[in-house]
Amino acid sequence: MPQIIPIKDLKDTASVSDLCHRVDEPIFITKNGYGDMVLMSMELFETTRKKWEIYSDIELSEEQIKSGKTKDARRALTSVREKYGI
Repeated sequence: MPQIIPIKDLKDTASVSDLCHRVDEPIFITKNGYGDMVLMSMELFETTRKKWEIYSDIELSEEQIKSGKTKDARRALTSVREKYGI
């Protein structure tokens, strides 16, 4: 279940930091009852950022496949072998 806390709770920084490291998901901050910010630990941020990069690479690959920007794998490997004498 997502953690949701009001912005006033950010005054207790040590407690909020502990919460960030205790839960393995973003913490949603509300202001006047509405969503305002998202807070997470550095570890969770790095993990999430890596996933975004992978998803971005997959999306780019899918676009390249759709537009025909692909190479035959056997020909590509043969070319690499010839170039580097493998």
